[in-house]
Amino acid sequence: MFKKFRFLCLLIVISSSAVQAQIKEEYDSTKKVVSLDSILVVSYFKFNRVKQLPAEQGTFLFAGKKTEVIQLAQLPADIANKAGRQLFAKIPGVFVYDMDGSGNQLNIAARGLDPHRGWDFNLRKDGIITNSDMYGYPASHYSMPLESIERIELVRGTGALQYGAQFGGMLNYVTKQGDTSRPFSFETINSVGSYNLISSFNAVGGSKGKLSYYAYYQQKSKDGFRENEHTNSQAQFIGITYQPSDHFSVHVEWARSKYIYRLPGALTDSMFYANPTQATRSRNYYSPDIHIPSINLNWQLSSSTKLQFISSAVLGNRSSVMFDKPTNIKDTINLSTLFYNNRQVDIDNYHSYSSELRLLQHYRFGRQKSVLSAGVQYMNNDLHRRQLAKGTTGSDYDLTLIDPAWGRDLHFKTKNIAVYAENKFQILKNFSVNAGIRVESGQTDLSGKIIYYPENEIPVTIKHQFSLFGFGFLYKPSAATEIYGGYTQAYHPMLFKDLIPSSTYELVDPNIKDARGYNSEIGFRGNWKFLRWDLTLFALRMNNRFGTISQTNETGVFYTYRTNIGNSITKGVELFVQADWLLNQKSGISVFTSTAFMDAEYVAGKVKSGNNNIDIRNNKVEAVPDCITRNGLVYKYRKFSVSFLYSYTTKSFADALNTVQPVKSTGAVGLVPAYGLLDMNLSLRISGIAEIRVSVNNLANKMYFTKRPSFYPGPGIWPSDGRNTCATVIVKL
Repeated sequence: MFKKFRFLCLLIVISSSAVQAQIKEEYDSTKKVVSLDSILVVSYFKFNRVKQLPAEQGTFLFAGKKTEVIQLAQLPADIANKAGRQLFAKIPGVFVYDMDGSGNQLNIAARGLDPHRGWDFNLRKDGIITNSDMYGYPASHYSMPLESIERIELVRGTGALQYGAQFGGMLNYVTKQGDTSRPFSFETINSVGSYNLISSFNAVGGSKGKLSYYAYYQQKSKDGFRENEHTNSQAQFIGITYQPSDHFSVHVEWARSKYIYRLPGALTDSMFYANPTQATRSRNYYSPDIHIPSINLNWQLSSSTKLQFISSAVLGNRSSVMFDKPTNIKDTINLSTLFYNNRQVDIDNYHSYSSELRLLQHYRFGRQKSVLSAGVQYMNNDLHRRQLAKGTTGSDYDLTLIDPAWGRDLHFKTKNIAVYAENKFQILKNFSVNAGIRVESGQTDLSGKIIYYPENEIPVTIKHQFSLFGFGFLYKPSAATEIYGGYTQAYHPMLFKDLIPSSTYELVDPNIKDARGYNSEIGFRGNWKFLRWDLTLFALRMNNRFGTISQTNETGVFYTYRTNIGNSITKGVELFVQADWLLNQKSGISVFTSTAFMDAEYVAGKVKSGNNNIDIRNNKVEAVPDCITRNGLVYKYRKFSVSFLYSYTTKSFADALNTVQPVKSTGAVGLVPAYGLLDMNLSLRISGIAEIRVSVNNLANKMYFTKRPSFYPGPGIWPSDGRNTCATVIVKL
């Protein structure tokens, strides 16, 4: 039946053979090119599939690397709430840190890395870097609405040489484009749901002559699963492309996101098991306001040469006002003043500039065509961090200072230049090898004051001078299968938090080093009839991990020493299998599994416990489950589809000491229990311009948490959302 259906589709495409013959006759007689409008064949039975990036795209090389592309148009996922486990359901091994059910930002990691705001990824939007400061605080505080995204591209760590030295790889969100066939098009996506969710996304786009444009505005409001939780967010974007010829284009854009999130505070274990919806805070707020302007120039210098120049910036701030105390200290009225205690105000200002010139060159190597990708990248960043200021005793979002003095007032300035080149040598028609290098040279200067620290010990200069090497291969035994693999060195700079002592009883090692290591992988992917698969073995080594140990001074007084505490390695298997069947001419079914097994352990190291240093060799790396598996089923009948997703994550530890019993006073350390979740998504296409979607997340109302953070947004348990629903209407005109 499936063969008959494909044959019918083929007949539709080629049925105009007489017209084609006439066009060919006219072409032969006039020697002019005749352009035909494209023919679109629509099938109800096209299931959402994760694809790979092409061997080369733009000025990037992706041959021989593990890459994945998620198309959002037909993805069965709760887009309005940014449900990470649904968005990345078909990407094996992605760990989702579900501490923010409001859907403000995605906190994800892969291969045993830290999920905090995705800071182990090189995060990009349309190829533009969105990490707030790659060398000071690489978390991405920019939060685009996923309604604006066409696809998500993920390149694992073996691609690090071309775009940055992050262990996690590159995660690129590609924005939708306006309808280029007409001067104006309009799309509106509106959602309502549990906890008073109201979200509205509206976009316009089009093309006229040599100009094309796309712009959107998004507004969202939502209470939370927990008491005192609330978020207000907005986002704006405008992009304009001018293409004076087929060989040159200019694209300029500006993007902004802002949200204010009222945080309900962390819980202890006893609080969580008694009532996970309760709050310990009512006066804590967090708000990033980020602008990202950019310009992108593309030249097709010849049939074999492409040149690209990108210049962009991350500008804005991340502000918070909080009663920043451990969970066991209640935020109550001070009986001596009859007011609440003063809150703490912290503000980061980001001024991060990046410029990148890239070249892609095709050339002949022997009888085969090979490809060179090379470029230079310059960064100039200034992270201004002000913390520990005395705020108001009020309960609203107010950054007013009662005392103008800051406990910390620091600048973290980085200038860095990177030169990189990677070459694909096409040895045989079906076999190629890659070799590449990245050389970085730069310097970070830390200056400012900390009220509890000697001023002469604050100025710190950090040199960034390193070379990274990598290689890979791609072998195609048949048209439908590929064997790929590679090895690439990686690098993780010391971050602001690694260099700032938290008290007078803490010192920073003047010889502290950046983390170094590598990614290696080998995989087999392909398709056969109704089946698609991708199986990968990987190893990720990280040396010079950051942490604290205990030391004593010359008088015998203990103090905390921030330094490199040890090395770790994560080994694992990533498996994705999807099978699609056409049941009849009106319905079809698809099933998949996306599963990763990981063994992450310290191969050397010591950490502080009280006043002692404990050997952590052979201990598990914190926040790394042994298994993450997501399994889905999709049934489609004409214009209707229903999907189910079951996600299961095994237990993990919150600290390098592998503490099992939780600390009763704060809940900051202890075992993170395993959890399994069931989600359901429905969709119905009403017409060619309208669609309705309904999501039911955590269908079984499982009470769970994914991680015990040790710093922001506060040490302790942050419960994830129970059962919740979302209904969305999409209209395109």
